[in-house]
Amino acid sequence: MPRLGVNAAVVGSRVVAGDVEVADGEIVGVGLGPAGAGAGIAVPGFVDLQVNGFGGTDFTSTDLDGHRRASVAIARTGVTSYLVTIPTAAPETYAETLAAAGAAVGSDLPGARALGVHLEGPFLAPARRGAHRAEWLRPPDLGLLETLLDSAPIALFTLAPELEGAGGLIDALVRRGIIVAVGHSDGDAATVHAAFDRGARAVTHAWNGQRPPTAREAGVTGVALVREDVMVCVIADLVHVSADVLRLTLRLAGDRLAVVSDAAWPAGLSDGDHRGGDATVTVAGGAVRLPDGTLMGSASGLDAALRNLVSLGLPLPEAVKGVSTRPAQLLGRPDLGTLAPGGRADVAVLDDDLSIRRVYVAGRALD
Repeated sequence: MPRLGVNAAVVGSRVVAGDVEVADGEIVGVGLGPAGAGAGIAVPGFVDLQVNGFGGTDFTSTDLDGHRRASVAIARTGVTSYLVTIPTAAPETYAETLAAAGAAVGSDLPGARALGVHLEGPFLAPARRGAHRAEWLRPPDLGLLETLLDSAPIALFTLAPELEGAGGLIDALVRRGIIVAVGHSDGDAATVHAAFDRGARAVTHAWNGQRPPTAREAGVTGVALVREDVMVCVIADLVHVSADVLRLTLRLAGDRLAVVSDAAWPAGLSDGDHRGGDATVTVAGGAVRLPDGTLMGSASGLDAALRNLVSLGLPLPEAVKGVSTRPAQLLGRPDLGTLAPGGRADVAVLDDDLSIRRVYVAGRALD
């Protein structure tokens, strides 16, 4: 049975000395002696709930070949499973876009595994739309929702609960077993509480694209932080959320914090201007921005997020839970996000500086 040749592994809340053994795509042993001859620490492969594209591939305008290329670029950041995230798109493009995304989910991709689709829109608040184009937003429409859900394997759906008719959408999504997240919302605290009471289970990119808290109004993230039944998803690139706000979020969310990359299509490309579709965007300082300076997404992956969390004082095992274990929990995938025997052999091997050395998907080493 093959061993990974590592010196240690993150297993739950501990760093366990010794090697890791895999067989038939599963973990069969951890903490095995003798330790591997090479340096490196094994951690569960990262699970990214929100990645809009990578390495020049935009998930809203690509085909299966593009998804295959992106899966390789995504895997280089330590991600072994992800949701193909489709932000608000032109209405006439959804059918083709979702067909390609569905094909990616159903394919044996050469890199990271596409677990499902995350639809971020089109039922979002115009006042909190961020980089989503206003002319493509739509009021809640059950017929349109059903069409979207029938077009691809949707796993996660982000919407603004204050929009008229949004409650019916939440009910329909919950009935179909799809995770509902509150995002790009200008809802007040009462409305957001009601959405979570109705079955929404997460908040999309905390602190961004939503009503902020005040002394008399908790805002979207404030409501999520005070509830025990909500996963708080946050972009830990230190651009979308500052270091101090991220520290605050870590303390308040605790074991309900899941980290997302929110990587935009130029993620992984060099700093500078990049042309995509009908717009030129700028990559600089770890962020992707539209010409007017609006944040369009992150330019980095979950490997950078892990390093950021550790730099803020979070122990490595807790940081790993944020990028791996808890996203898997939200998706209801106990086989992911763990190095326990019997779990899937999705593994990232880190150097001492927490950079990615090697990645394994179901025990298969990726180039």
